[in-house]
Amino acid sequence: MDFLMELFESVRDFMATGGDVLWLVAAALSVTWILMLERFIFLRTAYPKIEAELIAQWQARPERKSWTAHRVRETLLSQARVQLSARMLIIAALVAMCPMLGLLGTVTGMINVFEVMAVHGTGNARMMASGISMATIPTMSGMVAALSGVFFSARLNAEIKMANEKLNDHLPFD
Repeated sequence: MDFLMELFESVRDFMATGGDVLWLVAAALSVTWILMLERFIFLRTAYPKIEAELIAQWQARPERKSWTAHRVRETLLSQARVQLSARMLIIAALVAMCPMLGLLGTVTGMINVFEVMAVHGTGNARMMASGISMATIPTMSGMVAALSGVFFSARLNAEIKMANEKLNDHLPFD
């Protein structure tokens, strides 16, 4: 229990040092990870059933060489593609937004530094250091959030591409 209290206090102190913008970075990162986890779970659980249904629909067709059969096949592949890529644009937008939120933290932190300099001059280094921390921590956090999002969303995109290619192979023209 003491470990959890220390962890909570450390996170709280880190968030306080980074300023309010850090909460926006944390929120964007949380939503990104929730959406990415949902997509990974979908790929492992629900999609295999959908894929089996689409393959069964294709194989139930009596003929597979006509123009109509080709359009049906394209429709089945398109249905799968839509379901596989759901929420991927939101994930990409959130990943791209994290560094921008970090830069917003940089700007707000530097504004605090300039306010301290305007009121107290350059003689109060402690007060200036607080603003500088508030400027650099959100930038670092936004970059770390974006890096984790880029890595795992790229992995997710690769799995989606492989699932599309696998389904394409399982719907032969005969």
